[in-house]
Amino acid sequence: MNQLQPLREFVVEMTKAVSSQLTEAKLLLVCEKLLKSLIATSNWLPAEYAKHDSDHYCQHLLHCDPLERFSVVSFVWGAGQHTPIHNHQTWGMVGVLSGIEESTLFNYDNKTGALIQGDTLTLKAGEIDQFSPEAGDIHEVRNALPDQKSISIHIYGANIGIIKRQIFNKKTGTPTEFVSGYSSENIPNLWDY
Repeated sequence: MNQLQPLREFVVEMTKAVSSQLTEAKLLLVCEKLLKSLIATSNWLPAEYAKHDSDHYCQHLLHCDPLERFSVVSFVWGAGQHTPIHNHQTWGMVGVLSGIEESTLFNYDNKTGALIQGDTLTLKAGEIDQFSPEAGDIHEVRNALPDQKSISIHIYGANIGIIKRQIFNKKTGTPTEFVSGYSSENIPNLWDY
């Protein structure tokens, strides 16, 4: 079997799912089942998409649907690395491939502009979390391991690398617009059997 076969199968099935015009809730159920299968093993992820930078986490694009209806991204976290507090502007799902990831949720109070800290969710290898703007998608994510990297696979309902999103000042709640882009210049060739 080709190393990328699990990712190729995921992409094919997700493409079918987004093409069938399911409600977001039903699409997320399909995505969760497919992501659970994808993260059951880690040997399919090519080494170049499992690299992190010593100064910051990396966001490697693995696939983007040609109509930008979904994207698949590997996040690689060095020891203790974390994101700023941010949102997504689309639905998303995270599955931990290896290591441990923590996500601290925040709510934005539209009246006061303050951030209200919520629960922290700890995800271990094989576990999944999901979010959407309607259900709440403001969080800060970090590698919970102090001495090794963690890798998670993220699925978004758009091309996450080009969406204008916001990071939030933890003390004031002030949002600042940003576009994340991607850490890698190339994507894996899923179609080279």
